[in-house]
Amino acid sequence: MTVKVIKGGLLTTVQDMGRYGHQALGMPVAGAMDIFSLQAANLLAGNNLVDAALEITLVGPQLRFLSTAVIAVTGGDLSPALDGNPLPLWENVLVEAGSLLTFGAPRCGCRAYLAVDGGWDIEPVLGSRSTYLRGQIGGYQGRALKAGDILKRRQGKGFRQIGHRVLPVEWIPRYSSDVTVRAIAGPQADAFSVAAQKRFYSADYRVSRLSDRMGYRLEGPPVQSSLKQEMISDATAVGSVQVPPDGQPIVLMADRQTTGGYPKIATVITADIPLLAQAQAGHRVRFVPATLNEARAALRQQAEILRLPDIAGRPAPVEVS
Repeated sequence: MTVKVIKGGLLTTVQDMGRYGHQALGMPVAGAMDIFSLQAANLLAGNNLVDAALEITLVGPQLRFLSTAVIAVTGGDLSPALDGNPLPLWENVLVEAGSLLTFGAPRCGCRAYLAVDGGWDIEPVLGSRSTYLRGQIGGYQGRALKAGDILKRRQGKGFRQIGHRVLPVEWIPRYSSDVTVRAIAGPQADAFSVAAQKRFYSADYRVSRLSDRMGYRLEGPPVQSSLKQEMISDATAVGSVQVPPDGQPIVLMADRQTTGGYPKIATVITADIPLLAQAQAGHRVRFVPATLNEARAALRQQAEILRLPDIAGRPAPVEVS
């Protein structure tokens, strides 16, 4: 039960929900940039929601399936094709042995997720199969995939037991070049004047070409804090919006450092991180203020989508505290 990598693509890595429980020791969480698409791909492929999938960025790989498998591709539309025929997204597909999966030009979004029934057979590191590229740990030998790699997968249930699964169209995310995300006040919001906060929430920003899995650097109207001296570094979270001295916000993402010394004006709510993770360089980003209760409600609503009986015929266990 193996898959051969013919071409690795621009950046194709193994990712799951992330490496939690080690941030106090300086170990980043890593994991999928778009958690919703990861979980949806796993559900459609008949896996546990927390299993690892391939995260495919902009230019996808070419993969030769050496055995029959059930797969699902979710997230950004990177023009997937199976043996030259367009492959539908957000539903599972039976792949015969010998088939070639390819990707083409991005139509929308920038990250796709490929799950296979049974999950990828990758040895966990500190409880996670996620690839942390800077540390060269986890995933497939701690790196992105390249031509010649052989991926193994665990024994799956098979298409007959899994059945045909499709995410209802009304719940499929809409990706565009104009992204609006909700944010709650950050831990150092008081370090920014009322005028500075209004500027932040009314500005149009562009995703910089210097953005990566560690953080999305934004370009737009600068926002200055009132701090007269450097602050003591404190903990960061996914979605933390740091403001360095040049006033250009940085949204911390999956591979973020565990602590940071820049003031954080806001935190993008967890439910909206997947939308931001699909933004390409040059895309426009706006922030709108939200409350903690609104953030929790949005996350619960997102989790409910993966419980829909229309997808799998049975509820999927998703816990949201």
